[in-house]
Amino acid sequence: MNPNPRIRRLLPALLGGLLLGPGAAQAQTKLATGSQSPMPADEWLDADTGHRVRRLSPLDGSNQSFYFHNRPFVKGQDGDWMVYYHSDARGKQLRMLNLQTRQVQPLTRYFQKVGGEIVAPKRREVFYQTGDSVYATHVDSRRTRLVFVFPADFRANITTLNADETQLGGAWSSDAEKEISRQYPEKKDYFRRIYEARLPRTLFTVAAEGGQLTKLFTDTAWLNHVQFSPTDARLLMFCHEGPWELVDRIWTIDTKTKKVQLVHKRTMEREIAGHEWFAADGRTIWFDHQLPRGATFFVTGTDLKSGKERKYELTRDEWSVHYTSAPDAKTFAGDGGYPTSVAHSPNGQWIYLFRPEGDRFKAEKLVNLARHNYHLEPNVHYSPDGKWLIFRANFDGESQVYAVEIAKPAS
Repeated sequence: MNPNPRIRRLLPALLGGLLLGPGAAQAQTKLATGSQSPMPADEWLDADTGHRVRRLSPLDGSNQSFYFHNRPFVKGQDGDWMVYYHSDARGKQLRMLNLQTRQVQPLTRYFQKVGGEIVAPKRREVFYQTGDSVYATHVDSRRTRLVFVFPADFRANITTLNADETQLGGAWSSDAEKEISRQYPEKKDYFRRIYEARLPRTLFTVAAEGGQLTKLFTDTAWLNHVQFSPTDARLLMFCHEGPWELVDRIWTIDTKTKKVQLVHKRTMEREIAGHEWFAADGRTIWFDHQLPRGATFFVTGTDLKSGKERKYELTRDEWSVHYTSAPDAKTFAGDGGYPTSVAHSPNGQWIYLFRPEGDRFKAEKLVNLARHNYHLEPNVHYSPDGKWLIFRANFDGESQVYAVEIAKPAS
């Protein structure tokens, strides 16, 4: 990265001192994670697991990494960078953090509201949305361009980018649905109301160049959780949102033929499947799977060519709000859950690593999150080198971004 002079002037105030890469200082102090707020060091060994934990973001406001299926990384000449959100009294902006040096650079100006964050590593741009306008900022030059302005009769939000980085995607909702969300801002209040209202939703794409809007598919199901395949530029995954035990949730659509296909059909009363994501090779869609809800817990994957499924069972305590898989698919990770969540686990607040063994997961606890408030979901990501799990948490007071090393340090 070669920031312009204005950005270079900001760097001294934004630099950190610790490394995520091989040259990092070796923390030896064991501390109970979250036992002090803020923690007395940027790096420590979790007293309950022995794994090295590092705070990546500076304590300069609220900092949050991306949602679990939005990959936030881009390569630079000086190592891997991660895009993340920063908020303070001035508003909210996207920033970039060097995972080797912990150097921070602002990527965008401050906005009152900004979302729809999507990293395009081939284009070396980051797409995002404020109000009705979609922008893209180049990570090297910081040149920002207006991609698209949603018309007044089709106000929607981008959430995904296809594999060849030519099409953005998302789902439009009606004004009636937006009014339900406005009147009932808490999920516990709007969730069933929107599901039962059976209002129209429309899947769409927007060209990354030229901004052409294409409406793909409309249904009175609550279409949501829209994700493009990481390898098939025409394959778009979406869900039927609502109480998971009442919906066949996971679907795909071919953006050229408009063919819609169900990925997993429920087989029993109150079975649930959700929080779906694509494997890195695009061949499998994985999801949280409960047979039935709150009773037995699995991570299940559907092979998109054969339709065959693989299930890995885990315990109640190991259930996680979100799971993810390593790029090589040899391990999985989860961000745990809180006692009042669907699993009602008394001891589930951990960052987990899972290794498939037969038809089960063998779990390893990496970070104790007992002092983290799960109102903020941790949303784990594997680092580009596969050696760390990156997550967000609030045990330091405001939300910050952390990494935990998968391998234990030598004693």
